Amino acid sequence: MKLALLALVAAASLFSQPADTGDETPVQATDLNVNSRYTIESISFIDARHYRLSTSALQEMQRLIGSKLSTDAVMRLAGRIRSELRAHEVTFKVARGAAPERVRVLLAVVKGGDNFDLSVPKFAYNSNQGWTAVGEATATIGANAITVGLLTDGDTLAERFSGVKLKYNRLSMANNRVQLGFEFDAFHEQYDRATLAAFDNSSTNSSLGAGVYRSRLNFEPSATFVLAKPLTLTVGLSFEQLEPQLSAARSESANAVINTLRYHRRWEASDATNQELDAGYSLRAATKMLGTDLAYTRHAVNVRYNFRHDQQSVEVALVAGMISGQAPLFERFVLGNSTTLRGWNKYDIDPLGGNRAVHASVTYGYHIMRVFYDSGAVWDSGSSPQPKHSAGIGVSSGLGLFQKGAFLLAVAFPIRQGHVDPVFIAGMNF
Repeated sequence: MKLALLALVAAASLFSQPADTGDETPVQATDLNVNSRYTIESISFIDARHYRLSTSALQEMQRLIGSKLSTDAVMRLAGRIRSELRAHEVTFKVARGAAPERVRVLLAVVKGGDNFDLSVPKFAYNSNQGWTAVGEATATIGANAITVGLLTDGDTLAERFSGVKLKYNRLSMANNRVQLGFEFDAFHEQYDRATLAAFDNSSTNSSLGAGVYRSRLNFEPSATFVLAKPLTLTVGLSFEQLEPQLSAARSESANAVINTLRYHRRWEASDATNQELDAGYSLRAATKMLGTDLAYTRHAVNVRYNFRHDQQSVEVALVAGMISGQAPLFERFVLGNSTTLRGWNKYDIDPLGGNRAVHASVTYGYHIMRVFYDSGAVWDSGSSPQPKHSAGIGVSSGLGLFQKGAFLLAVAFPIRQGHVDPVFIAGMNF
């Protein structure tokens, strides 16, 4: 009788609000234990923000969806999220679901007034390009975040760039719909012999807007607006200063207006199925109105869609870009690294990059296994694209200790006639 009475009281506490109010009922441990017949319909964050969680944490969250409501299981998940986000506290509530005997679990992240975070946004090794590493330290004081980053990146651009990145962000303005930011970058450049040789023969390449430079400085103020919950717009200015290899030569500037439109949305279902879409369009327009020495326009589009059901996943990614005018080397498109045309060497494809590019990839995953296929081309306007293909296999898993992101070990093969040169790729968060 006591258990039956407790069940009735708990049910009333969960579902006493009218169906169309959307009110949320605080979790009571006793109520949840008694009402374990209720099924978790979805798990989401109350503030609808996109938090960066480890793959294993996302998988744990997905396993709970469709299972019976358990206080202990939800508390373990909340504790794990608190640890990964280094939050002051993570609490949760339940609200009625769309069907009888189904509930929604709503998580609330409390960051606290001050916070300090160390992270490794990217760490990778490619047997063609060597090591790439990015480390960041972020101090959050109220609504202000200051980030100091050290990096050496031989993967992203035609050149290797190493140096420091400083960022300031004002996190919440105008009801959390506006974020102001400022970034300062100071990089030193290193070039592969193939790139230097291509520079010497590039006199007829009218699309290349600057010679070899030994260092690069960037000052970048910006503002990000939340147009709708999944859609954001970033506008700003980028003032790039390029110091030439020869000290007697004059430095050049690449000052541009920047715009980035990004859409990110995640769908979760109760049958161990979730989907994620991340799409963006960026425009960089270097104009004489900003006193730039180099005038050009750079368009780039990227789309990534991930579908996961139970232990299986399919990811499709597309990247495309176009440059008009004379752009410096750091703006040109590169394929043949740890994320595009995996297995190819970017210096064999085009050591100077190109002003046109298109790339697509498909990845199938089962448990920790991954199989992928890449296809793409990079070229200059006025020439014909030469499509290339590659394939590979590897393993990917949550890191646990490092918390954020996934760890990948893979072997990739360029698809071409003649001999096969496999490329080894390892790293995390890429």
